[in-house]
Amino acid sequence: MRFASLLEGSTLMILIGIAVPLKYLEGLSVATSIVGPIHGMAFIFYFWMLIQTVSDGKWALNDVIRMIVAALIPFGTFVNERALARRQALLLETTQ
Repeated sequence: MRFASLLEGSTLMILIGIAVPLKYLEGLSVATSIVGPIHGMAFIFYFWMLIQTVSDGKWALNDVIRMIVAALIPFGTFVNERALARRQALLLETTQ
């Protein structure tokens, strides 16, 4: 899930930070034609991983909502990745 968060966030940043300005400032619509579908696949992968992750039932509702909302706002998945890293670290501490 952490990888999916970083992937989705990175492709969104490339899309809105590079491809969209190239399209509208330089007239290079090919940039969004390439990056747009890549981001779309990353977005779908993120939600597929989200479903896989929370299907075990060990996640609080507020965590699930955070992960859903994170995919819908810029930089949200980066914040979510940090929260997932903290949770992973806590789980590793309790198993040792």
